[in-house]
Amino acid sequence: MARVGGRNAAFAWVVGLACAATVGVLAFLAIPMIPASVSWLAEAAGRPSTSTPAAEATGKVASVDGAPTRCADLYDEALDAALTFAPGAAGLTTSSDAPTTTASQLVDALRPQVVFTCAWRADAGTVTTTLATVPADAGPIAAAALPSAGFTCSSQAERTRCTRTEGELTETIEAGGGRWLSTSETGWHPSDYVTRIAKRVWG
Repeated sequence: MARVGGRNAAFAWVVGLACAATVGVLAFLAIPMIPASVSWLAEAAGRPSTSTPAAEATGKVASVDGAPTRCADLYDEALDAALTFAPGAAGLTTSSDAPTTTASQLVDALRPQVVFTCAWRADAGTVTTTLATVPADAGPIAAAALPSAGFTCSSQAERTRCTRTEGELTETIEAGGGRWLSTSETGWHPSDYVTRIAKRVWG
């Protein structure tokens, strides 16, 4: 068989052996990384997705157990407009302040864990609402404790609603399903305020 001009068989063998040795060394060095790579791939395959397409599509903040997680989600559009554009309205103030209520003994007993507190101020007066988490039996406890403090209590589906009015102050405390929703209205009593925000919390 004729040889191709310029090719040296011995040199080709040397180059081939050198390449094989290099590949072998690289393979040897890669062996310790195999378990880590396999583990990473397994974790990636089993890791749940962190995206929330529904929330991203609507622009709303995801809720905890179906309840709002911010003041903006507590109000429907019509109620939000009524509060925002009321005469002399100063806008919404959000905080994590404790519930505004005269039922301090009930607050001490249940120790509501505040999710948020929403405060509105206008020429007519103020409206302050707190959403919090409480023990599951908070409703029956409120129904038993609050009448002696001047509240009138009633059952509203799976929760208890207690209301007290004295002069320009109207207080409402609702508890059920591990949730607490209290509102203090002083001078300003927006139409169906308590009922409308309760629907946002309990549906």
